Amino acid sequence: MRKTQRMKKMNWDLIKKRAYNVLDPIIDLLVKTGITPNGITIIGFILTIFSAIILVIGAEIGVREDTMFITYFGIVLLIAGVFDMLDGQLARKTNNMTQFGALFDSVIDRYSEMIMFFGIAYYLVAYHYFLSSIFAFIAMIGSIMVSYVRARAEGLGQECKVGIMQRPERVLTIGITAILYGVISHFTGPFKITVDWLPFPLFENISLFTVPIFIVAVLTNYTAFQRLNQCHIDMTK
Repeated sequence: MRKTQRMKKMNWDLIKKRAYNVLDPIIDLLVKTGITPNGITIIGFILTIFSAIILVIGAEIGVREDTMFITYFGIVLLIAGVFDMLDGQLARKTNNMTQFGALFDSVIDRYSEMIMFFGIAYYLVAYHYFLSSIFAFIAMIGSIMVSYVRARAEGLGQECKVGIMQRPERVLTIGITAILYGVISHFTGPFKITVDWLPFPLFENISLFTVPIFIVAVLTNYTAFQRLNQCHIDMTK
């Protein structure tokens, strides 16, 4: 189990390293502008708020079959995710890493996730995707608990970073599937698979977006308990 976890961490670290290499020219440009890492964090936060606003507007003025709002939400969310990657790199590049900066980034990340899930749940409730909205709420709980278990463990002197559904994976999963929902629906048009024993469609266009949310809901809570179990093992050695 430990070997598998180490292999996954090594693979993810390699992916992140390559992503940061791609972003290096942007970071060099940001250094020249004089913007602070906290400033980058705030920009990412504002973009996340804007992504949620897109969904709220879509809930209020759109129609059920309209894919535009979720697609735009996904695009803005991924851009916000890029800024989330940039702030830490900029801090390291400018040798401006502080304890408050790390705390500020962590707190803003939590607010960002809650706002993101608020927008998703608002949209789903507005169009009567009640079950999916519950999964969005459960995904939010899991997301917060993943971060909380790590923070609490580190406060007790334990490192607890195991798990497959950390913040980058959550943002990428939701952002990419939101865009895919719009792109696929554009080419296929409305589709719906129904069965007699269910009062709602078994699968339809928006399932391309809501099924991954269900997966995030399951895996975030699994990751939280996985971290809790790992801490239990480490603390009882």
